[in-house]
Amino acid sequence: MLKVGELNKLKVLRGTSVGYYLGDDEGNDVLLPHKYIPEDAEVGHEIEVFLYRDSEDRIIATNLEPLIKLNKFACLEVMAVTRFGAFLDWGLEKELLVPFKEQNQKLKTGDWAIVYLYLDDETDRLVASARVNRYLETEEINLEEGEEVEILPYEKSDLGQNVIVNDLYRGLVYQNEIFKPLNWGDRTKAYVKKVREDGKLDISLRPLGFENVIESDTEKILRLLKEADGVLPYSDKSAPQDIMGYFEMSKKAFKRAIGGLYKQKLILIDSEEIKLVE
Repeated sequence: MLKVGELNKLKVLRGTSVGYYLGDDEGNDVLLPHKYIPEDAEVGHEIEVFLYRDSEDRIIATNLEPLIKLNKFACLEVMAVTRFGAFLDWGLEKELLVPFKEQNQKLKTGDWAIVYLYLDDETDRLVASARVNRYLETEEINLEEGEEVEILPYEKSDLGQNVIVNDLYRGLVYQNEIFKPLNWGDRTKAYVKKVREDGKLDISLRPLGFENVIESDTEKILRLLKEADGVLPYSDKSAPQDIMGYFEMSKKAFKRAIGGLYKQKLILIDSEEIKLVE
């Protein structure tokens, strides 16, 4: 079965003047134009391609890697706006449409939008939606507290930063627990702090448990010290914003970590720097 919007492993069936035809086990075939044929591709070989519809509504194959795949989320740039909606750059020749009805607010050329890619039932075309909350699962949460996840920040709230978790769920990182840059649209590692009854998740940027936090912070400080030849121009007198910017942790966490390292006689602390004990 040919899967539009996804990567497919297909066999090269034959070459033609316009490209290679690829096929699946069910007798379906699709054109891979010459410009997308890998140098080592031969008849009989199996290759991985992405399938989508071209400007003439035909299913076409490409070896280009799209910036978003079916039933996934991504942050994409708006390249143009027409009477049909906004068109996004998703790494392929044909741009991706966000219809006006799928926009939370009117998108403009040059904007960046967090969108979800779905297959329209009526047209069988790939379409993007900026109304991401409607595509997040809230009924069955197959995650456990403490589990490592991948998050995609997408929306500020009064409490902190709303994030998409594992391309499936809605989560929240509380403002007072954001101790490192959490940039809109950038994927990063995080941890499930709590699974709430309303189907949402509380998310932590640190592993759960005091011991894990201390270990994580102290290991980072030791690593950064070694990378800096044993000396860093930070101490417990440094400004909180400077510590957060460099170490990606709060000043409280930094002081706790260097205090532990000092007690273990691994570092020295003075008013302007910390250094490794030789």
